[in-house]
Amino acid sequence: MVGIKEKLLEFCWASVDEKTTRLKKRSTELQESLGSETKSSAGDKHETGRAMVQLEQEKLGNQLVELDKTKAILQKVDIAKESSKIVLGSLVKTSGADYFIAVSTGVYTNGGTSIFCISPGAPIAQLLLGKQKGDKIVFKGKEIEVLEVQ
Repeated sequence: MVGIKEKLLEFCWASVDEKTTRLKKRSTELQESLGSETKSSAGDKHETGRAMVQLEQEKLGNQLVELDKTKAILQKVDIAKESSKIVLGSLVKTSGADYFIAVSTGVYTNGGTSIFCISPGAPIAQLLLGKQKGDKIVFKGKEIEVLEVQ
C-alpha cells in the first residue's frame, strides 16, 4: 500500500509537471505569436507587439528556471529517511495544521485531511526545521506544538 508521504511526493511532482507543461505550451504560443508579428509590418505598433511578446517570453523563461530549481529540491526529498527532527521530506502534524516539507505546491486533501505542501524556505517551515515532537513554536502570535514527525 502506498503511504501518505508517497502520495504527497506524487502530488508535488504532479503539480510541478503540470506547471512545466503549461509554461512550455505558453512559450510555444508566444513563439507562434512572434512569428506572426514578424510577418506584419505595421511600423511602431509592430515593434511594440514584438517587444511585449519578447518580455513575456523572458518572464516565462524565468519561471521555467524557478521550476527547474523546484524539481532539484524535489529530487532531494527522501521520504524513506526516518528522522525524529523535522527535515526536508518530513510530514509534520502540529496543533495548528499538518505540513509536508518539500516544495510549495498548495494543499493536498485526502479523506477530509488537508496537508500543506510547503518549501523549506516558507516562514513556518523555517520555524519548524530541526524541531521534534513536543517542541513548540510561535507563528503569527499563536503557539503551535509539534504533535508528530514522520
